Amino acid sequence: MVHEFCFGFWAFLRNATGSLYHIVIVALSAGIALLLPAGVRQFLSFWSWVEHDTWSLIAIEMAAAVLLMAGLNYIHRSIRDRGLADAALGAGLVSFFPRRGPAARERIQALKDEQGTGRSVMVIGSSGAGTLVDQVGDLSSVLDKCLEAKILLVNPFNQGARARIQALAHPPCTYPAFREEVRQSIALLKRLKAIGKVVKLKLYADAPLIKLVVFGDYLWLQHYHAELDVQNMPEYVLQRNHQQHGLYTLYAHYFMQRWESSELPEYDLDTDELVYRSRTGQEIRREPVEIGTRHVAAHPTDTAGGDTREAFQLLHAPGPYLPVRGYDVE
Repeated sequence: MVHEFCFGFWAFLRNATGSLYHIVIVALSAGIALLLPAGVRQFLSFWSWVEHDTWSLIAIEMAAAVLLMAGLNYIHRSIRDRGLADAALGAGLVSFFPRRGPAARERIQALKDEQGTGRSVMVIGSSGAGTLVDQVGDLSSVLDKCLEAKILLVNPFNQGARARIQALAHPPCTYPAFREEVRQSIALLKRLKAIGKVVKLKLYADAPLIKLVVFGDYLWLQHYHAELDVQNMPEYVLQRNHQQHGLYTLYAHYFMQRWESSELPEYDLDTDELVYRSRTGQEIRREPVEIGTRHVAAHPTDTAGGDTREAFQLLHAPGPYLPVRGYDVE
């Protein structure tokens, strides 16, 4: 409700600003036309006095030289900035948010609500905690209004993921806490699917490199840092252009290449199983997954002497498996 009101209010302001701009231009033109004769008379009277005063004439010449240099520097910077702006538009970069202050977060949320409503959403993230689960997260309201969602998260069941997550995470985060965040993201996606949303989840095993969200013709991009929280990293907005040579095309192709990879298992939200498929899309095997509801401590010492069972885990050791009856392994 609040987001819809804010979106409508900002749309009204944008329309009003356009109309106000034209009114101001017309008023300034009329004022200059009316004041021009009087201004010329005042200038001629002032110049007749200055031309007989040497010091005043020198001061005016110096001021004119300073203004001329400042004007030329401004024109030079404008040409250079225009070239950079054209290069950015050619690459598809339309917005850049270097800091995530309150004003920036509100602006980002408004843009994502506007761009994501009624569209297909494609996401690459880490655990999905700050993107999917958080009620004030980037996609908390967009997922309720999207047509389809394709989500790629880090596979918490992979043996190599533990070392990678611990190496990339900032100190307050631990591997058990990360697994709990993934569990919460899966629970959210289950609820979305239960209300009729088309939701698919796949899990990848390599270290998270970028946080990527695609809404139709817009793409939001951040990169993960070994020592910094991704929420503090700059965020870039890319737009699809008609030439199809911008960075949007590159990252959208990157997402589709990862999504269609046969190495990534799909998480069946109905049966809690990891589904592995061949390159032709045929199902090869399933790995059942047990999802718990226990709260995971934020620090490893908090679990000492208590229940150390993971928030969720495979029900049996991974592989090797026989192919599903009726399908062959490539």
